[in-house]
Amino acid sequence: MFTGIIEEVGEILSVTKGAVSGSLKIRGSVVTKGSAVGDSIAVNGVCLTATSIEGDTFTADVMAETMRRTSLGSLHKGSSVNLERAMAADGRFGGHMVSGHIDGTGTVRELKKEENATWVTVDAEKKILDLIVEKGSIAIDGISLTVAYVDERCFKVSIIPHTGSATTLLLKKPGDVVNLENDIVGKYVQKLLSVKEEQKESGGVSMDLLARNGFL
Repeated sequence: MFTGIIEEVGEILSVTKGAVSGSLKIRGSVVTKGSAVGDSIAVNGVCLTATSIEGDTFTADVMAETMRRTSLGSLHKGSSVNLERAMAADGRFGGHMVSGHIDGTGTVRELKKEENATWVTVDAEKKILDLIVEKGSIAIDGISLTVAYVDERCFKVSIIPHTGSATTLLLKKPGDVVNLENDIVGKYVQKLLSVKEEQKESGGVSMDLLARNGFL
């Protein structure tokens, strides 16, 4: 579990790609401190397992499913990435509950300055937008942000200077792809409502109904 409060911007040192999977070597002087092999580190919002740690660098494998569903496949040597270690049980919960399991990707449409803030507009699929509410939470490349606007095609967030300087978001350009993770509470509510509707149509709860919806 993560908070969406980025600890540092790291650098991709190397990318090794197979047919459909890959491996990343990343420099991160903050996230490697106190970390051990097997620990979880979020890279642009994607929960990855550190398979080796050497000094201020770590390596993580990226499975084919992760390559397909996220923007990690577009990373290359020299790319900047947002990094966060899994939340400590005694730490402050400064952002929102972020699992590191990406729901899909979006495309940056526009960045627009407004005095000390920058508006970022992101186009996304309906399945993502349906779970976004104004003043709710969204994680963009692992950054916990508050939604300021949403419609049937896009959503917008307003970025303060600190977030802009501590993350990669304002380095993005129109057309760039970003990883998106919806608020986990909304996903559970949607799932329960779908089960309730199916229950109504089928006339009751059955073991088969529960199994089809992932509860068994």
